[in-house]
Amino acid sequence: MNILVNLGDFINQLFRDNNLSVNALVGESIAAVLLFALSLIIGWIVYHLFEHYFSKWAKKTKTTLDDEIIKNTKRPIYFFVLIVGFYYAIDQLSILKTYQFFIVQIFLVAEVFLVAYIITRIINVLLSWYAERMVKTGKKAVSSNILLVFKKVLHVFVYIFAFLYLLYVSRIDLSGAVVGLGVTGIAIAFALQSILGDAFSAFTIYFDRPFEIGDYVIIGNYEGTITNISMKSTRMKLLQGEELVISNKEITGGSLRNFKKMENRRVAFSIGVTYDTSLEKLKKIPVLVKKIIEKCNDVEFQRVHFKEYGTFSLNFEVVYVMKSPDYIKYLDIQQSINYAIKEVFEKEKIDLAFPTQTILLNQTNTPSKGNQI
Repeated sequence: MNILVNLGDFINQLFRDNNLSVNALVGESIAAVLLFALSLIIGWIVYHLFEHYFSKWAKKTKTTLDDEIIKNTKRPIYFFVLIVGFYYAIDQLSILKTYQFFIVQIFLVAEVFLVAYIITRIINVLLSWYAERMVKTGKKAVSSNILLVFKKVLHVFVYIFAFLYLLYVSRIDLSGAVVGLGVTGIAIAFALQSILGDAFSAFTIYFDRPFEIGDYVIIGNYEGTITNISMKSTRMKLLQGEELVISNKEITGGSLRNFKKMENRRVAFSIGVTYDTSLEKLKKIPVLVKKIIEKCNDVEFQRVHFKEYGTFSLNFEVVYVMKSPDYIKYLDIQQSINYAIKEVFEKEKIDLAFPTQTILLNQTNTPSKGNQI
């Protein structure tokens, strides 16, 4: 290190030893050029090592993580070597000694933030690798919006730490900076309270995983298919065809029903027959309905019971389990069951009930002609 600092003086001494009278700036300039040329050579060697040796070694490993890290860091590392070399090069010039403090600060800022930039690129690679790994292992795919926010949040922390490190190295009192950052953070938090609430709710949705893109859900009075999950809101396509945009905070603050999480669908429905149906036919109804349901594919019959005497009908409750969560398939099966029940009841002459109402008319005495007005 001491040799690099005194290289300009060393070259000037060589000139004096050979009885050459030159300006001191000449030796310093030669030293600066030599040091910068040396940094170019070292940078090229480092880049060559990454390009031809480290990359080939990384390709032999089972994971692609090391390949991506090398690919994303070789250029910034090359520029880091050049910055260091350029600093030592201009440090040889005594004409710039007056501005030494400012030069040191400029190069310190450049080096620290370049290192921070390298760290952020590594973070990007790690998060992308993690998302791809989750997909390959059959787990839930990470939302691109949430992944992007993760990256930005981590980038902010890295650059804040780099800024505080610069203050520390420059021997600047950090207490004021920390207090300032705290006050600024509180002010921003109050100003962006609604947005931050939705953002934290998005993280809750990601980690808790109440639904995924493509799931059919009911949120409050709305039901439809989830099409997109962002940091601020979630979009769902309703049954009517329109798109609903609902804030993430509203989703996590209320109830939600996710039908895609179902493995089976339990179905219960009622059948009402007229009151004049004979006891013999009433006893046959459970047997008839059971046979109809057992003929259906992917359906497990559970029970049929004469449940109650209704207002205008004798009611039977039917329960079966469909071995699929598919809603359209459920409608198809229920439709075939309804057709079959109607057909069998007509053959057995069992009448399905319909709403009736008896109206009682009160007879009143017709007024005599004398009482008419």
